[in-house]
Amino acid sequence: MGLLDTAKKAIGVGKAKKVEPSKSKTKKSAKEIATEKGEPWVTVIDIELDPENPGNGAFELDWNEPFIKQLWKAGYRDEEENDMVDRWFQDVCRHVVLESYEKDEAMVTRNDLGDGKTEYR
Repeated sequence: MGLLDTAKKAIGVGKAKKVEPSKSKTKKSAKEIATEKGEPWVTVIDIELDPENPGNGAFELDWNEPFIKQLWKAGYRDEEENDMVDRWFQDVCRHVVLESYEKDEAMVTRNDLGDGKTEYR
């Protein structure tokens, strides 16, 4: 081994080193960031669908404490957090369904009957 090789070996040139990420540089999750800011946060983690009937399924949610406080202030007063979040999620789903229904009911079709006449349904 030559002098250059001995020097490289001594200072570790040419060797891969495993570098452990420092704790302070670890990327924080959206939940951690929101929680540190005291902001409400909720997300869908998983969706389970019935393979035989994909219209049936379940959602798995995750949330932080500020979100629970927000629900409490909005009048969701269940004893268990899970029940409170479940009731909130059902309300959101119900609102989406009602909004879609109202749009369907408000749809008006326009038919040109000729001779300057138009039919609206």
